[in-house]
Amino acid sequence: MFQQNLIFPLLALATSTSLIVFFLRKKSNKSSSPISVNYHFSRRCNYKCGFCFHTSKNSNMLSLEQAKIGLQKLKNSGMRKINFAGGEPFLYPKFLAELIKYCKIDLQIESVSIISNGSLIKESWLEKNADYIDILGISCDSFKEDVNVKIGRGDGRQISNIFKIRELCFKFNIKFKLNTVVCKYNYMEDMNEFIERLQPFRWKCFQCLIVKTENDGNKNSLRNAEDFLISTEKYMEFIERHKDQKSLIIESNSIMKSSYLILDEFMRFLDKGNDNEYVISESILDVDVDKALSQIKWDLDSFKLREGEYDWSSHDDSFINSSIESCSSQDKSLEW
Repeated sequence: MFQQNLIFPLLALATSTSLIVFFLRKKSNKSSSPISVNYHFSRRCNYKCGFCFHTSKNSNMLSLEQAKIGLQKLKNSGMRKINFAGGEPFLYPKFLAELIKYCKIDLQIESVSIISNGSLIKESWLEKNADYIDILGISCDSFKEDVNVKIGRGDGRQISNIFKIRELCFKFNIKFKLNTVVCKYNYMEDMNEFIERLQPFRWKCFQCLIVKTENDGNKNSLRNAEDFLISTEKYMEFIERHKDQKSLIIESNSIMKSSYLILDEFMRFLDKGNDNEYVISESILDVDVDKALSQIKWDLDSFKLREGEYDWSSHDDSFINSSIESCSSQDKSLEW
């Protein structure tokens, strides 16, 4: 049973965190180096999660060369971590493989990560590309398959996929992470047993969030997440139930807002944390990264407050240097 006497300190913490975030935003809204960027290179997905905040509005994807130009500009501007997301990035395994190799070998990015629903990941692909991946994050909203189906996450095989991918990450020395969206259909669930078995190095628990033009149910949105929303009190009930998990990362709505750098399929920064409007920057293919960043709210202090910086690399410099030497010694006719 949930202990009521424990929720009030947590709620106080959440409230104080919100105030701190608000104060920091007021104090400094200036753009900063894009330390960590989430690149959603495609909106297409094979799942239909009801609360999705980056929905499949178009099928646009940049060419490989265009994407590499943008990634180079981000690296030059101070990017140290890149996370490839979607949609579902594994709908394009060859494109994804080229991007992660380019980021890790050519750009020498500290951390290359991928977030996926896990349904399309193959062992053969991981074996070939594991050296270019530091973190593989899997979306995991419930350990009850009927709940996953109700949410729109898969056809009843999500849990078995998660355990299989966990073993593959262990086999190929990739850090394994879980992302959970806490919503109306799972906030009462006790996931402790499964988290202890999976042992993710980070377990990010997001409070279900409404984003204008994406999942707010208006005429320009493909989703209506209103039915999935929960109060902060209910979200904190879930957090209290799992507070002993060392990997737990709290991501309430107040913490998330303006602390993520989201790059869309056109390489434009999106400001999804604004309650009043949905802000989109110019593409970094057309303007400098600093100019694009200045057009949205990107709060470095909020980023640090939610533990945005951590031990995010699974490879050392010797691996990167040896890989570069190996690539440079190859027959130039084999270059792509």
